[in-house]
Amino acid sequence: MPEDIGSIMPIYDTARRFMADNGNPGQWTGGYPSETLIRSEIAAGHSFLCVDDDGKVAGTFCFIIGEDPTYRVMEQGEWLADGPYGTIHRLASGGISKGVAYACIDWCWEKIHNLRIDTHADNLVMQSILDRAGFVRCGIIRTDDGSPRIAYQRIESGLRK
Repeated sequence: MPEDIGSIMPIYDTARRFMADNGNPGQWTGGYPSETLIRSEIAAGHSFLCVDDDGKVAGTFCFIIGEDPTYRVMEQGEWLADGPYGTIHRLASGGISKGVAYACIDWCWEKIHNLRIDTHADNLVMQSILDRAGFVRCGIIRTDDGSPRIAYQRIESGLRK
């Protein structure tokens, strides 16, 4: 909801600081993601919150079921499976609760059992989370600005090509 913007943007501020403090200063620079982008995702119904047991907003993410144009071309690999998939973008924790990333991923998995996500090569924390959450590293995709990202996919075992 549009009124959630006041809870969402501080989470991204916290996530940017966390990434910079943990060896990943090059991701989400220049104020990314912008409030304009997040407002557009809210309006499109793609922005979601993770709320802890106390009702506090603990995390946020973008989730879209459908083709992601940045995932059409992959370098150094291939997707595990085709077909309808959900994409997780801009997954961030506010640092107030443990397990936020896993809770968000599990929620997405309940919606569709073919998930894709990407992360920066320096984001070792997210790479570890994705490995533990059952994702497989598939190759390299390029974002809209041409920068490389490691692409991951999680599927049901019966979906493999």
